[in-house]
Amino acid sequence: MKITKNITNWLETHASSPTYGGWVLAGVAICYLGAAINTMAGWLYVISGISLALLGVSIFLAPRSLKNLVIKRSPIAPVSVGDELKIEIEIHNLTQRPVTLLQVADILPFILGKPVKQPIDSIEAKNSYLWQYYYPTQRRGIYRWQTVELATGAPWGLFWCRRQRECKARGIVYPTVLPLSTCPLVDEIGQDDSQRNDPRGKPLQLATTGLVRSLRPYRIGDPTRLIHWRTSARYGELRVRELELITGGQEIIIALDSAANWQEAQFEQAVTAAASLYFYAQKQQLQVELWTAATGLVKGDITVLETLAATNPLEEANTLPEKYPLIWLTQNPLTLADLPLGSRWVLWENVNSSSAQVVVNRDYPGIILQSEQELQLQLQKPLSSF
Repeated sequence: MKITKNITNWLETHASSPTYGGWVLAGVAICYLGAAINTMAGWLYVISGISLALLGVSIFLAPRSLKNLVIKRSPIAPVSVGDELKIEIEIHNLTQRPVTLLQVADILPFILGKPVKQPIDSIEAKNSYLWQYYYPTQRRGIYRWQTVELATGAPWGLFWCRRQRECKARGIVYPTVLPLSTCPLVDEIGQDDSQRNDPRGKPLQLATTGLVRSLRPYRIGDPTRLIHWRTSARYGELRVRELELITGGQEIIIALDSAANWQEAQFEQAVTAAASLYFYAQKQQLQVELWTAATGLVKGDITVLETLAATNPLEEANTLPEKYPLIWLTQNPLTLADLPLGSRWVLWENVNSSSAQVVVNRDYPGIILQSEQELQLQLQKPLSSF
């Protein structure tokens, strides 16, 4: 059975293979030919000859109809997990004759899903057909594939052939970004550092509390701590301070311990947490960067999202930055001992290790996450200090 399937696949991709109708017609032609030989009836020879001629012509016409078809693919827009990739493929018929009984298959990578197929009744001469479909996504990643398969049974469906064409595709699925309304991890980072370095015992100015440049009306999403209450009371509407950021102000680094060996579900949570913390810090007008073991420091919305889409555990490690406080996302409690001053941490609890014993004497507070609880609520809860 396997040998027969391999032979059929080889014939379809290199020449053409008989369909069920082709085998039936071939059997009928042979039967008529045998009857003609026995009876010497001319009309039986004619029927047999016409049947064999149809089969012979179909062998060559099926692959010939695919020869001058050109495939073009439109760029695929990035989406977030749970959204659908919009994929557009255009098939151009460069011949003077219409192409019929066509099937197009987009050969997706196996990790993304099975090939998607589309039957096409006809593409007119010197015309094109636009195939557009939407593919659901279930996990983040950068997916690449490069094969579109054309198949046809033209002109009479007696023989079937397939030909593969190179048509490169790149689909990016970003991790989910949780809409955090508050996050003590970000809001309180560096406060202990500033208190230690100020001889008067007053915290140093953070980058989000720089010099006031002007006042403007409140917009949804503005931090409430920037509201100028006295001016708001005077005008009867909320007014927000626009700040002149101080050079060298507070910088935050969201660091994902992607060099470690993670459990899959917990690593996916960590990637989601990193994306959510990064964009929350941006919303708070902080200077924020992302660090992963493979890329080092990166910044910029698109760059960060693509980095998080591509990251995986056990990446080759880069050196962690030492100048700025980190928000360290890890599954290994042993790494909490060497964080820079003013850092915070998020630890995914490993039931097989004694993480609580290691965290007891930590100088900086953080969060021990439970995988079975909702991530968004845990990122917004007060920090634990031991």
